[in-house]
Amino acid sequence: MFHVEETIPGAQAAQIPKQRGESLLETAVRYAEERHWDVFPGTWLEAVDGVHRCSCGAPGCGAPGAHPVRADWATQATGSATVARRMWQKQPTASILLPTGRTFDAVDVPETAGFLALARMERMQLTLGPVTLTPHRRMQFFVLPGAAAKVPELVRKLGWAVATLDLVTLGEGSWVAAPPTRYAARGAVQWARRPTPANRWLPDAEELISPLAYACGRDR
Repeated sequence: MFHVEETIPGAQAAQIPKQRGESLLETAVRYAEERHWDVFPGTWLEAVDGVHRCSCGAPGCGAPGAHPVRADWATQATGSATVARRMWQKQPTASILLPTGRTFDAVDVPETAGFLALARMERMQLTLGPVTLTPHRRMQFFVLPGAAAKVPELVRKLGWAVATLDLVTLGEGSWVAAPPTRYAARGAVQWARRPTPANRWLPDAEELISPLAYACGRDR
């Protein structure tokens, strides 16, 4: 099981408790071993003159300490707990990145819309997968693979113009940063809904897209 705090839906990021417990290495291994998610190590934070900066060395890095190191990161991703342990032993502070389009896709929405959608989904008693909350005030809903290809059409069928909604689906060729990965001073990625045995089976995007699109429409 993952050693993280229970999470409480709410309107403010401060209502999401901090994760506690295991190291990045052990957490990455557990993602591979218990959830069967592919994982790969990203960049990490380095202290330079008392300031944490990205290991990539770029002064204006947009995702300090939380992006792929290599252009061929997709070939590096592994579902083997043994290989994951070996990779993080080489760099124990590396961020934990999960490729989308394999065991899951992710629907990415603004935090305010995400909390609104969560509340509506709970009233509808929908089955949800894990949901992350990023320091960039975004929420990512894990759904079955294939969502990236069909979400635009699903949104159109609901009567929304895709370009007008701040809703992005991450599929093959993309990735998400997993808790407790930290974006320098911006803070760490956290679970809005943590991985549990109950949400091992992910929902189809079609089940969640209506409340997500509605919430994004309200959030414009």
